[in-house]
Amino acid sequence: MTGRRVHLPPERIGASRAELTEEARHYLRDVLRLGPGASVELFDGRGGAWEATIEPGFAALALGARREAPASGPPITLLFALAKGEKNDLVVQKATELGASRLCPWSAERSVVKLDAAKGRERAARWRRIAEEAARQCGRSDVPQVEAPLGLGAALAAVPAGHRLVVLHGPGGTPLGALGLDQATGVALVVGPEGGLTGAELAACRAAGAVLGALGPRTLRAETAAIAGVAVLQAVAGDLGG
Repeated sequence: MTGRRVHLPPERIGASRAELTEEARHYLRDVLRLGPGASVELFDGRGGAWEATIEPGFAALALGARREAPASGPPITLLFALAKGEKNDLVVQKATELGASRLCPWSAERSVVKLDAAKGRERAARWRRIAEEAARQCGRSDVPQVEAPLGLGAALAAVPAGHRLVVLHGPGGTPLGALGLDQATGVALVVGPEGGLTGAELAACRAAGAVLGALGPRTLRAETAAIAGVAVLQAVAGDLGG
């Protein structure tokens, strides 16, 4: 059923039926080419899922019993520096597939891309759509929270209480696999731009309580480091079959 899933926000979901959005209607009818009476899985982006049936006229779905989907591993917040081109899209997509719970792009001093507030909100709306699509594809019933771009100070201040803060920065850090994480440990992972963190940015991370983490001896592109970092954290916690 993974390929026949549709996302609707909670406010459109009632006790026995859910009202389709135009986007969801188009996806079911024109992309999947399903007809009335077809069975699909509905998820609300917050961990709830239902077996559902398309009603005649494509106005709504008739719902079965609600079930809670399993959590996508430990809570992981990914703070990734803005990159150029479609690299941000790639990070959002793959981090969602890997189970990150919150995605926070931030504007680094050495980021090539600089977004004003309006552009930042526009990009964030795009990234939320990418996260919803990735969640639908990979079988998640929750969708990660995707923030509009922030400065580093604001991004660090918004890290959830109790999360361990880890920053990837050059050699000498503790391998992520040696940090002693488990399913109950929330982690906030900071990944800088391809030009690296400045001294001031690294000092801000340390002042916020960050420890230095490492992903091995190779120099990775920023987007690779972000994706690999989430994957390693999930593997250490056992979410990837460990």
